[in-house]
Amino acid sequence: MKILVLYAHPVETSFNAGLHRTIVERLEVAGHTVDDCDLYAEDFDPRLTRREKLDYHIQRSSADPAAPYIERLLKAEALVLSFPVWNYGYPAILKGFFDRVFLPGVSFKLVNGKVQPTLHNISKLAAVTTYGGSRFRAMLMGDPPRRIVKRMLRATIKPGAPISYLAHYSMNLSTDQTRNAFVAKVAASMDQF
Repeated sequence: MKILVLYAHPVETSFNAGLHRTIVERLEVAGHTVDDCDLYAEDFDPRLTRREKLDYHIQRSSADPAAPYIERLLKAEALVLSFPVWNYGYPAILKGFFDRVFLPGVSFKLVNGKVQPTLHNISKLAAVTTYGGSRFRAMLMGDPPRRIVKRMLRATIKPGAPISYLAHYSMNLSTDQTRNAFVAKVAASMDQF
């Protein structure tokens, strides 16, 4: 299976970087073809430009700055997101990826003013993330990253596609034991992906 891994963390020595390496290694060992998209290493620009906003509903050409990322997304058969939750949301670089790449004609089309999902090439989706705070605190805030994966992205990809959301909460209070247990959980999930 061709899997696009979207990774969003700026520090190569972070726990998230270790999770990212585990994800890629386990998917490759399982025989998948991995397109490892490290948004920071690739210097992805998350800013939606004025021109991009004005042309938002126009079919993009190969000259569009986001075109290579659109092509990678459309070639993928599965998607794995690897990111930390900051301020109850995605890192800006990942949010910018959604803004600039999940476009009309890519992830949805408008038919008589209604949205119809079109990203049916994605038949599996997983998110691997960390939160500084507890699950309870995230729930009090509505847990936007979880809701976006479980609702919005689910509605965009192939109907009935399996979705997994693996989160390590309370990173601010984590221990070697809790982190190692989470890495093992992520590894097992990628082995079965």
